Amino acid sequence: MSFFGFGPAAELDVSLSDAESRRRVEHKTEDGKKEKYFLFYDGETVSGRVTVTLRNPGKRLEHQGLKVEFIGQIELYYDRGNHHEFVSLVKDLARPGEISQSQSFDFEFTHVEKPYESYTGQNVKLRYFLRATLSRRLNDVGKEMDIVVHTLSTYPELNSSIKMEVGIEDCLHIEFEYNKSKYHLKDVIVGKIYFLLVRIKIKHMEIDIIKRETTGTGPNVYHENDTIAKYEIMDGAPVRGESIPIRLFLAGYELTPTMRDINKKFSVRYYLNLVLIDEEERRYFKQQEVVLWRKGDVVRKSMSHQAAIASQRFEGTSHAETRPQYTGAAAVEQEHE
Repeated sequence: MSFFGFGPAAELDVSLSDAESRRRVEHKTEDGKKEKYFLFYDGETVSGRVTVTLRNPGKRLEHQGLKVEFIGQIELYYDRGNHHEFVSLVKDLARPGEISQSQSFDFEFTHVEKPYESYTGQNVKLRYFLRATLSRRLNDVGKEMDIVVHTLSTYPELNSSIKMEVGIEDCLHIEFEYNKSKYHLKDVIVGKIYFLLVRIKIKHMEIDIIKRETTGTGPNVYHENDTIAKYEIMDGAPVRGESIPIRLFLAGYELTPTMRDINKKFSVRYYLNLVLIDEEERRYFKQQEVVLWRKGDVVRKSMSHQAAIASQRFEGTSHAETRPQYTGAAAVEQEHE
C-alpha cells in the first residue's frame, strides 16, 4: 500500500519469452490443490520480460531501481521464518530514476543450474520462482512467478531384482520377488509371491506403496509416512506351493522421484510394503525400499505392452543370470527405460 492508502503507484507483470511454446504441467500447491506451471529442466535458460504499468499514466514515478531475481529455495513448515536459498541470481533492469510511462524490460538467465526437483510435501516445500522488484523509498512494488522443475535420470546401469523372505517359525514361509529395484515413474512393477509353508489362515494380502518424507536433522527429525497406493494381491486363503503374480502400474499414482538428503534439509523415499492379514486380524508385513526416477518423454506405448515386456523379462531372468536380448519394439522399449 502507498503512504496515503491509495494502493501502489505501479503494477509489475512477469512473462516468459517462450510462454506460447513452453510446456505446462500440474503441480500440487501447499493447500493440496493442483495448478499448472511452466516446466523447466536443469541447465535451461530462463528469459522473459518485466512490464511496469503506471496506475496514473503521465505522472512521473520515482524509483530506486528495478531488478529481477531467479530463486530456488526450501521452506520447512515448522521453520517458516527461514527460507533456505540454494539458487539466487539477480539482474538489474533499470537504474534509479523516473518512469513517466509504462515500460517493459527484457531479462535472461542463461543455462541456469536447477539441481533439485520442485516438491510440495507434508512438512517441506522446494520451489523455484522469478521475483521482480521496483524499489521505492516508502514501499517496494513486487511480483513473483513460480515455475516447476523436473529432474531427469538415465536408465540405471545396475538394476537387480529384489528377492526376500517372510517367515514365522513353523507357521508361515513366503518368498517374494520383484523384477527390479529401480523404477521410473511410469513403470510397471512385476513380481511373484511363493507360498512355501502356510499353517495360519490368511484372508487378505496386499502391497502398499509408502512415501516417507524426512525433514530436519539431529533431534529435530520429522518422519511423515503417506500410503500412496494399496494393491490387493489376494482375497482368500492361499495353499502351500501356490504362486501369485504381481503387476502394479505406477502411472496412475502421484509419485515423485526418490530424493535423498536434498540440500541437507529433507529426503523422500519410497517403500513396497507387503501386508498379510489373518482371520484374527493380525497383520504381518515386510518392507523393501525401491528407487523411483523420472525419465524423459519418449514415444508412449500402451501400458499393456509395457507390462508384457516387463513380464517377459522377469520370467526370463528369475531363474537365469543372463538378461534376454530383444529386437524390434521390445528393443526400443528396453533402450528407453
